[in-house]
Amino acid sequence: MSSAFDNSPLDLEAHLAPYAARSALSRGRRYSEPGPSARTEFQRDRDRIVHSTAFRRLEYKTQVFVNHEGDLFRTRLTHTLEVAQIARSVARNLRVNEDLVEAISLAHDLGHTPFGHAGQDALNACMRDHGGFEHNLQSLAVVDELEEHYGGFNGLNLCFETREGILKHCSRENARHLGTLGERFLNGQQPTIEAQIANLADEIAYNNHDIDDGLRSGLLQLDQLAQVDLWRVHHASALAAHGPLEGRRLVHETIRRIINALIVDLIDTTRAALREHVPASADEVRGCGPLVGHSPEVAAQAVQLKRFLFQNLYRHYRVMRMANKARRVITGLFDAFSEDSRLLPPAYQSAESTMQARLIAHYIAGMTDRYAHKEYRRLFVMDED
Repeated sequence: MSSAFDNSPLDLEAHLAPYAARSALSRGRRYSEPGPSARTEFQRDRDRIVHSTAFRRLEYKTQVFVNHEGDLFRTRLTHTLEVAQIARSVARNLRVNEDLVEAISLAHDLGHTPFGHAGQDALNACMRDHGGFEHNLQSLAVVDELEEHYGGFNGLNLCFETREGILKHCSRENARHLGTLGERFLNGQQPTIEAQIANLADEIAYNNHDIDDGLRSGLLQLDQLAQVDLWRVHHASALAAHGPLEGRRLVHETIRRIINALIVDLIDTTRAALREHVPASADEVRGCGPLVGHSPEVAAQAVQLKRFLFQNLYRHYRVMRMANKARRVITGLFDAFSEDSRLLPPAYQSAESTMQARLIAHYIAGMTDRYAHKEYRRLFVMDED
């Protein structure tokens, strides 16, 4: 007699559409390992990511607002969880691999610096003469080399498809050094459907939770949002459904309607693209143009929302003050470590001068917001240990 617990890892993917990625057809791992017995290869990837040190650090890394500014603002970790939830919902509706899309979503920000995009920009400026800094490449470095959990290899030894999905952007120059992982950037190909879904889920998540955090912080006002089509339409819908709602309840009702509308449009538009191109396998997906996306109308609305947030939230003077502090901390740390590498922990000191700047970048990128502040005080404040 069979039971619900008799499914093999292969059976767990039997329901997938032809164009979905499958563990059994993965391009493999960098280092050979025995296959898992009670989960798929992509489930193993997801589990390794969740148990990684870099994943835990996301709890104390800035999304928009520095962690200590308030307990209710998003962090990199809560953002990551929201991305994974949206991505899995889309994947389920399109009958593609939920485990792969979740693994990519959970890992996509592992290489992000402290202090959000301000920290990334500052570290990139510091690394200008040393190859620059980009958080997608840093996320790849985390899972390929920097995590130290296993006896047989550095990193997490993830599947090719997971690593490919993490690498959302890459210059042609960097792609040339990545072997098969960089080929799609050189050949104009697409990643898996699952990677494309994770990319769009990231945008849906941050656009909407940044509205929520912006309103909660007082940096955005409800009357400002009336100029944004997505907000205006779904704000009216919330009031029509529930009457004279006010405060947080009205904000949440509006935002959840926006998120739902974006997800539904994404699913419908992607289904139409799949019907048009009819990819018969995950490999055929690579030869198509982008398959996952919004309809032209909703895409234009999403762009309008992004521009609004850029002008009214990300360039708000209070956010810019935080960004200025972040640049001072990141630049101060980098300069101090560059001038005297003996200030670094031994693991980040190198006898090769050409490697030292990259090791400093690894060290700084791995810091949480509060650890970066603490290191800065240790170096520059006399009464700190």
